[in-house]
Amino acid sequence: MRKLINDPADVVTDALRGLAAAHPSLRVDPAAGTVVRSDAPHAGKVGLVSGGGSGHEPLHAGFVGYGMLDAACAGEVFTSPVPDQIIAATAAAHGGAGVLHVVKNYTGDVLNFRMAAELAEDEDIEVVSVLVDDDVAVEDSTFTAGRRGTGATLFVEKIAGALAEEGAALAEVAAVAREVDERSRSFGVALAPCTVPAAGRPTFELAEGEMELGVGIHGEPGRERVKAGTAREIVDASLSAIDADMPLAGAELLVLVNGMGGTPLVEQYVAYAAAAEWLAGHGATVVRPLVGGYVTSLEMAGCMISVCRLTPELTRLWDAPVQTPALRWGR
Repeated sequence: MRKLINDPADVVTDALRGLAAAHPSLRVDPAAGTVVRSDAPHAGKVGLVSGGGSGHEPLHAGFVGYGMLDAACAGEVFTSPVPDQIIAATAAAHGGAGVLHVVKNYTGDVLNFRMAAELAEDEDIEVVSVLVDDDVAVEDSTFTAGRRGTGATLFVEKIAGALAEEGAALAEVAAVAREVDERSRSFGVALAPCTVPAAGRPTFELAEGEMELGVGIHGEPGRERVKAGTAREIVDASLSAIDADMPLAGAELLVLVNGMGGTPLVEQYVAYAAAAEWLAGHGATVVRPLVGGYVTSLEMAGCMISVCRLTPELTRLWDAPVQTPALRWGR
């Protein structure tokens, strides 16, 4: 195992210490595993809280800031944050208008966020939870009942965060978060596995010349293993799977070509070129593109494509100013 770490047991704590040093505008508690906007809570504003296992950076801590999350909690690598972390982040984000929990659909996350929401209610903090379940690869999988929550988490956090920044009520913010999830789909392909520091070995094995279609962001099995293909073949498999579940013809799309952590940006742009060509050939229009490693899986090689069928209002909210460590424009 060759990794830029000190001790496998301290990876998350050390990373949060680095985040704090690089972004002093955030309130980072490495021991507690929480990251909070420096100006939170905002009186009268809905607070947005998300979190999950570490190893998917910049999700979620990298999206804390103006126009997105008010707080995030970081579990151990590929492990859900515990309820104590989530309730601490929820309390820090609460400005009197309630808190929205954005939860990826993994069993540990769902259970722990649910428990934290119940604890928050005991403290008179109104909490609404929205589940992200955009992955079309498999219906039930390791760690989940139903679809996995993956790349569309970024879409939900950005668009719901923009509406919350405008002062919308909790019910409205939750409704737009659900709408984004319903209009979004993702599909991932792995070319090489990743290694969890504490385990010291790859999360799965791929034979020479193989790729995993529909892989999960923790290395969970996908639909099938096939002979490794070209970027066009990978993109065709991904978008065909998405299109079969949510037809894309005639849609105006937000499209994310997302590196899984170990894929060079030059290859991500190769994939985006193939995606733009595929979508144009199938009657869809890309109105908002995004390319980069935003929802990663340590050093896994491959890519995930996420799409959202936009409306004028969702486009407006996507374009709204955002200022976070990993996503920023318009401010």
